[in-house]
Amino acid sequence: MCRIAGFWDFNTDLNYDKKAVLVNMRDSLQHGGPDSAGEFIDGDQNLGLGHRRLSILDLSEAGTQPMYWNDLVIIFNGETYNFAEPRKRLKEMGYTFQTGTDTEVLLKGFEAWGMDMIHQFRGMFSFAIWNKTTHKLTLCRDRVGVKPLYWYWKDGLFMFGSELKAFHEHPKFDKTIDQEALSLYLQQGYIHYPHCIFKHAHKLEPGAFLEIDLNQQIKTSKYWDAQEVYSNSKITTKKEPELLEELEDLLTESFELRMVSDVPVGAFLSGGIDSSLVTALLQKKEGRQLKTFTIGFDQAEYNEAGHAKLIAEHLGTEHYEFYCTSKEAAELIPKLPEMYDEPFGDGSGLPTYLVAKMAREHVTVSLSADGGDEIFGGYTKYEIAKNFYPKIKKMPGFMRGMFSGMAGMIDPLWLERNSSKFPVLRNYKNISNKFPKLRNALKAKDAIEFFHISSTYITPKELQKLYPVYQQRYQTAMELDPQRLLSLLGTIDIQTYLEGDIMPKVDRATMQVALEGRDPFLDHKIIEFAMTLPDHLKMKGNSTKYLLRQLLFKHVPRELIERPKQGFSVPVQEWLLTILKDDLEEMKQDQDFLTCFEFDAATLQQWVDSFKEQRKYVNPHFIWFLYMLYKWYQRWIENK
Repeated sequence: MCRIAGFWDFNTDLNYDKKAVLVNMRDSLQHGGPDSAGEFIDGDQNLGLGHRRLSILDLSEAGTQPMYWNDLVIIFNGETYNFAEPRKRLKEMGYTFQTGTDTEVLLKGFEAWGMDMIHQFRGMFSFAIWNKTTHKLTLCRDRVGVKPLYWYWKDGLFMFGSELKAFHEHPKFDKTIDQEALSLYLQQGYIHYPHCIFKHAHKLEPGAFLEIDLNQQIKTSKYWDAQEVYSNSKITTKKEPELLEELEDLLTESFELRMVSDVPVGAFLSGGIDSSLVTALLQKKEGRQLKTFTIGFDQAEYNEAGHAKLIAEHLGTEHYEFYCTSKEAAELIPKLPEMYDEPFGDGSGLPTYLVAKMAREHVTVSLSADGGDEIFGGYTKYEIAKNFYPKIKKMPGFMRGMFSGMAGMIDPLWLERNSSKFPVLRNYKNISNKFPKLRNALKAKDAIEFFHISSTYITPKELQKLYPVYQQRYQTAMELDPQRLLSLLGTIDIQTYLEGDIMPKVDRATMQVALEGRDPFLDHKIIEFAMTLPDHLKMKGNSTKYLLRQLLFKHVPRELIERPKQGFSVPVQEWLLTILKDDLEEMKQDQDFLTCFEFDAATLQQWVDSFKEQRKYVNPHFIWFLYMLYKWYQRWIENK
């Protein structure tokens, strides 16, 4: 696991020191690669490649990058877990190896097979390869987008990097804001590929590689695509017992591959289905006590640590806990914009950082269970789209309108304030912020639009008031198979929510403390298997992730698992109304901030006041999005 950055400046009259700029770009990413650093400069082409290393495989200096072979130079971030297999094939072709790294296998595989070699590797990665003879630069990103890779192109300057902060070190970086990216962020709290908050920067698509040559021609090609996997998959005819056995074999293989390391490995354990299954299968196969890590909160409605501890005790892991207080949150929140150097509104980035920091004290690699919800139908919004929306759709138009109006009349603030007084309302407290969305979702023309509306935090009409240049994007070219609605919704989330939110959250939090995070559920073989499952094997009635549950029940008692889905959330409303209330006041009055993003000042000020005074319901997550945008602006635009 490492960090990479570089540039190719096609301009001949450079007024900066190439090496100094490259070293600054590279070392802005030192947190993700503290063990060593290297750089390569092709002076004739004004091209530089920079690398920061976190040593995981072959800890010797032989694994230092950039790595060279004949006319090729590579810088590599990530892991290819099955590199022993293509290494064996290359040996049979006459290649020899001087290191025990997967980097050398990638480099020589590229010489032998070109980019066709990528189909032989399983893992998470981004890399750049420079051919000194053909003068072609190739960038590549893994299939799902676990590892980040940004690129930039303007006025003859091409740059790339694992994080945006590297671009800020180049004197010619243009920080013009991209309006469409900002629209996406305000709706959902993250920005997914290919968009980036800066107009001239982009995210390389997952499962794609980019080539740029001397003629300044940029070409991107896809080698794997979740949408194509969905479209080309056929529903399996296998019976449930056979599928359970196949799933356990696939998961066990994926988990074991991700245990390959020359440093200690542990696992994040939330107590949910996915992380419990990762832990159970690894503890069973490894034959040694696995280290597991959990984060908790004092507020019961946000705390899953107790459940995780019960699972750990049952499985016999060496378990560690850390409880986050409001004081610790107040100290860490200002650091989030530095860590997430693009606007990022997922508040769970903070506890993810804390659990990563705790894990780093004991291990260098930790497995997480991200992807299980998207792949096996675990989100509540899937359940609503699958079970609830079809019933609403059958209603006559006038009844749907009436039902929508009734939902709109329910005051979420009233529910929040009275749920403790009236037991019948307790189940509604945590879903009170869904009523405004529900009112609009009921008007959706199909299940896909219903799903999209339920995935955002503000209505188009409301956003138009705040941000007049707002752009709405609800598009999918995929055809709906009635037996695989959950696979379709999961595919959409894999390409948006997973890539734009979950993966950056885990990547930035872990790399901030030089911890390698690995995601065994995101092996493409598991995704391809899951795409063949009919909906009834992912969801039965109100039971989500049905097949995963059946597998987990072989290793963990049902009573330790069967409980309402809680999710990994944080008390953002409490924080905003207490420790951050002065910051909100400062934000609404900052004219430079409002002007930078073309916000309507009166609308923003009205919403913030309504939220703070609790006189009218405003979604706290949306206020958090605005707050995090403000702190990002202060750090990366104002350079505070």
